[in-house]
Amino acid sequence: MPPLKILFVSPEVDPFVKVGGLADMVGSLPKDLAAMGHDVRVVCPAYGSIKIDDSWRARDEPLGVDVGVGAHWGRTWETVLPGSNVPFYCIEHGQFFDRPEVYAGPWGDHPDNDLRFSFFCRGSLTLCQQLGWIPDVVHCHDWTTGFIPLMLNTVLRDTPIGQAATVFTIHNLEHQGYCDQRALDFAHIPVAEFRDDSTESHGKVNMMKAGLYHSTKITTVSPTYAEEIKTESGGFGLDHVLRFRAADLLGIVNGIDADGWNPAIDQTIPATYTAEDLSGKAVCKAELQKQLGLEINPDIPLFGVISRFATQKGLDLLAECLPKVLEGMKVQFAVLGSGDGELETLFRQAAARFPGKLGLHVGFNAKLAKLIQAGSDFFVMPSRAEPCGLTQLYAMRYGTPPIVRATGGLIDTVEQYIESTSEGTGFKFEDATALALANTIGWACATYYDHPQAYRQLQLHGMARDFSWGASAKSYIDAYQWAIATRRGEVSTAPAPSSSTAE
Repeated sequence: MPPLKILFVSPEVDPFVKVGGLADMVGSLPKDLAAMGHDVRVVCPAYGSIKIDDSWRARDEPLGVDVGVGAHWGRTWETVLPGSNVPFYCIEHGQFFDRPEVYAGPWGDHPDNDLRFSFFCRGSLTLCQQLGWIPDVVHCHDWTTGFIPLMLNTVLRDTPIGQAATVFTIHNLEHQGYCDQRALDFAHIPVAEFRDDSTESHGKVNMMKAGLYHSTKITTVSPTYAEEIKTESGGFGLDHVLRFRAADLLGIVNGIDADGWNPAIDQTIPATYTAEDLSGKAVCKAELQKQLGLEINPDIPLFGVISRFATQKGLDLLAECLPKVLEGMKVQFAVLGSGDGELETLFRQAAARFPGKLGLHVGFNAKLAKLIQAGSDFFVMPSRAEPCGLTQLYAMRYGTPPIVRATGGLIDTVEQYIESTSEGTGFKFEDATALALANTIGWACATYYDHPQAYRQLQLHGMARDFSWGASAKSYIDAYQWAIATRRGEVSTAPAPSSSTAE
């Protein structure tokens, strides 16, 4: 198989700019693909929050992007993804990207997101032409890149880059990029594309919908989520589009950076450890208890939580059941997160009511997040919806069995604990209720106290799973080849879904 030329276009890329799991994927997968011999490049906006230092260089030639009246001019900065030789480009434009935020500020979504990301889409394709490097496939990520397949099918169809295939990955269907028709005019997209089977939705332009209709192939971040988004309850108004494109839709489970998330070599935690010697995990637990003001006791099961405070993440269920759990069980909780103001208030009240049992940090702290993964005995993730999820993968990697609701990628990555055989990697519950969550926490607590050997097996099973990008990277190569063959009018067969990184 000859090497492929693959362009990743993404609004966020770890470690340069991160809002969610999308950044983790785009910061990791290209490195694995490059290690397989492919020519992979990544492009992202140059937000004001990105620190440009001596490891970067600015390209001499300015970037003229054919949007709006005349053209908008930008500048391109270039470096590499850390730990690799993968070229990483940032497109600078003062009016659109000097601000530090990616999508929204304290006031809400940026009102010019339609123009910002239209410029970014066209600019990314223009950069390829400027470099004299035409990709075989453009890998687009979420609604901000939804105009790329549309542009390649319309205004750029008869250009050299118009021959490129597109793979459009849905990370979270809930966010769709609704905007006014001015976005089409600004991007020089034919007005005829404002129709139901292209960009129009409820009288607005829907950038996600544009990507879904015009991409060569579609992927999402777990097989179960790929099925859920084709239903009325999980499709956020686009289920009919995804049923229409079902033959071109593939679910591939996300992986993780196995070197960056490895308790055996992780220098950001108080002590390293392995599956053969977990003594360092006890050191991490004691430090976590100390930092969050919990009773320092190695024998009390400690439940970790790292999450956005939102109903989608099921944090309202946790807030509702916490008082009963903390009153009725000998347990501790370490909670890190922020988001909904009412939920933040509920967690602050619970922390004040149960000092020494509930440790809370409102906000985000990367080092504390690692410590919670390493120092907790269980990891709680009661999501109502979860396209894939990464924190449950990190938890298992660190010997911390997860407690998850059976939805999306959580179904695909966590294996249910079976008491009779001690098989499994965590605990799953079906109903999105506080009672179901409390009962499952109780089940985990009883396993910890009454069946220590079974608990130990849960830890070992999780730590033994391969959550690296290796298998998923191969699945993406299959998807790219499928898309390229389709774009070229060749007969091709859809690859099998990637059922789990845990196989």
